[in-house]
Amino acid sequence: MNVSRILQIATAGYLVLVGFVTLRTQPVDPPEVGPIWFVLHFLGRHTLTSWITFDRAEFFGNVTMFVPIGLLLTLLLGRRRWWLVLLIGALMTCGIEFAQRYIAGRVSDLRDLVSNSIGTVVGVVTAAVVFRLHDRLLRSRAAVQRSPVDGLPAAHR
Repeated sequence: MNVSRILQIATAGYLVLVGFVTLRTQPVDPPEVGPIWFVLHFLGRHTLTSWITFDRAEFFGNVTMFVPIGLLLTLLLGRRRWWLVLLIGALMTCGIEFAQRYIAGRVSDLRDLVSNSIGTVVGVVTAAVVFRLHDRLLRSRAAVQRSPVDGLPAAHR
């Protein structure tokens, strides 16, 4: 199985997971119940972590959820189509927020549009770093292959 096929499967699987998380009739953790609320209440009782509120955790969670979307789509579509990945991320976010207006127990929120878009941008930037590291690796391998017979890398000539 080649890398492109693995990326296609990983991207499709992750998009299904995001759809499941964002388009269910109930949020992942019902209000005031479950492990997320337990952690938030625990953090709220301590001075150093009392700033971590549900709204901030949700914002960070939304950013984090969309980073893989930006990363996987950029790796799949290629570095020159980064702008298309940003567009797809924004359209996905708008679609999710629109659908949530009509799903019981869900709330459509402008902050989600912002946080999801930030996550997509972070994913695209992460993919750019991956592409750059990959290019460097290829260049260094090519330099080693061009080195003299004694095996010294080209940088040591």
